[in-house]
Amino acid sequence: MQKFKWFLLSIVLIATGFAFTAPAGNGSKEKIHWITLQELNEVYYKNPKPILIDVYTDWCGWCKQMDRTTYQNSKLAAYVNEKYYAVRFDAESTDTVFFNKQKFAYNPAVKANELAMYLTFGRLEFPHTIFLSAIDARPAPLSGYMKPKEMEAPVKFFGEKADANQTFIEFNKTMKKEW
Repeated sequence: MQKFKWFLLSIVLIATGFAFTAPAGNGSKEKIHWITLQELNEVYYKNPKPILIDVYTDWCGWCKQMDRTTYQNSKLAAYVNEKYYAVRFDAESTDTVFFNKQKFAYNPAVKANELAMYLTFGRLEFPHTIFLSAIDARPAPLSGYMKPKEMEAPVKFFGEKADANQTFIEFNKTMKKEW
C-alpha cells in the first residue's frame, strides 16, 4: 500500500509539472529582445519608437508564467521586436535608475523603486505591462497576467501609433485579430 501511495504521489507531481509548462508560441524560436533601462536611454533618442516595459518582481508567480507563455509567443515577440523597445524592470530594484533624463531611487517605505511607482501610478500589482508611445508620454499600465491574444490589441494600438488618431475602443473594433 505504501508503494502505491508513492507511485500515485509521483504521478500527481509529474502531471502538475506539465500543467505549468506551456509550449512556446507556435514552435518558432523568436524571442523578445529585452534591453535594460541604460540601453534604452542610449538608443531611444537616436531612434525613437514606442516602449513596452515589463514591471515584475522575483517572487511573482504570474510574472514567471507570463515570461514562460505570453512573452514566448512567436507572433507577439516578432511584433514587439519590430515596433518597440522592450524593457524588463524589477519593481523592487534597489538600484538608482535613470529614465527619461530623471533619477529614480529605491523607496524603503513602499519596498519598491520610485520608477515602478511612477509607471504604475502607485498600483504595485504584478505583473504590470506598461506602454509608452514615447519616452516622455504618460504611461499606459495594464496590470495582471495576460495571454498573447489579450495583449494583441494594446500592443498593436501603440505599435501602430493609433493612439494619435483614435481611442483604444475605436481601434479595437476595427483591428484584425491574428493571434
